[in-house]
Amino acid sequence: MPLTTRPLQGRRLLLVEDDYLLAGALAAALEEYGARVYGPVGTVDGAIALLADLDALDAVVLDANLDGQRVDPVADFARERTVPIVFVSGYDREFLPSRFADVPHCLKPVDIDELSNLLVTRVMG
Repeated sequence: MPLTTRPLQGRRLLLVEDDYLLAGALAAALEEYGARVYGPVGTVDGAIALLADLDALDAVVLDANLDGQRVDPVADFARERTVPIVFVSGYDREFLPSRFADVPHCLKPVDIDELSNLLVTRVMG
């Protein structure tokens, strides 16, 4: 069913997710909601490199674990650049370091309406 509103219209998001199928589905859903999606990127180094190259991002949608590697360096770099982040992970919030206690967290499997709402109200609000 086509959306009648596009809550993420014009928003620029970096998607960091290592699961190929989920990354593609999530990117398509975010684009359907109106976002311009960069990525998906499936490695910490790739995410940092792309984040360094992009100028005006509205947020980073970040899996907490990329093929066994924690994404803390990506989250820290995004914060240094004052780019808001939201974690999308199969892990509970307790998996994240305490310095990210204020970062919105969406559990997998991802509900795109919940993620969109988090992005609009808490991250880019």
